[in-house]
Amino acid sequence: MSALKLETVEVRLADGVAWIVLNRADALNAWTKQLGEEMIAAVDHVAADADVRAIVLTGAGRAFSSGADLKAGGELSGDGSPDVLTPLQTLYHPLMLRLRALPKPVIAAVNGPAVGIGCSLALAADLVVAAESAYFLLAFVNIGLGLDGGASLTLPARVGVARAFEIAYLGERIPAAQALDWGLINRVVPDADLNATVAALGGRLAAGPPGSYAAIKRTINDRAYGSFDELLDLEAVLQQERAESADFKEGVLAFTEKRPPQFTGG
Repeated sequence: MSALKLETVEVRLADGVAWIVLNRADALNAWTKQLGEEMIAAVDHVAADADVRAIVLTGAGRAFSSGADLKAGGELSGDGSPDVLTPLQTLYHPLMLRLRALPKPVIAAVNGPAVGIGCSLALAADLVVAAESAYFLLAFVNIGLGLDGGASLTLPARVGVARAFEIAYLGERIPAAQALDWGLINRVVPDADLNATVAALGGRLAAGPPGSYAAIKRTINDRAYGSFDELLDLEAVLQQERAESADFKEGVLAFTEKRPPQFTGG
């Protein structure tokens, strides 16, 4: 594998398994435009490498990903309102589509909090293995947003509609053990064993039949994720509407001021 020159993402290859590491540990691997761009570059790079037979997504430091970096700011539309449509359509959603379409097994090794778009990233993987201390949080509702990153489909595909509404509506932390019990993830292991467990699982998949995995993923995708691209388009449009709302402005302000938001429906 030729070297990739990335700043916010690390890529390494071991025994046929490519590890893609979100590498903004000082910011709990919060997402910026650069991180989104470099994640796409990393995924495209390993997808084209015949030596890569399986892929692991994980985070540096003590978090998988804390979600969008609200402190870093974002793009603005012509009228000065937040532009979430552009990054969703050009970065985050294309990344999720790549992961689902990739004819190689993808494992999320969730080493800590997986929040917002970080949680959506984990759910876009084929298999999710979490450390005991990890938790999952679709926090969009807490700042007046809808779901994005494909969670509107990957969430009910994993836990069913009833649990999906509970998780999305309440915006509460789902500890790893509870996530396993609900069917959100595949395995929970002691924190100290996460990397070794995932390395062994990735090695097993890397040694297996690539054509079988590709066929299995294609058929399951067709049944469970057949409308993924259309769903992502709808998520992006609705999220832009929410980003222009008074409730979103209040949600972000409350987050930065570390106080409960006062939503008015505006």
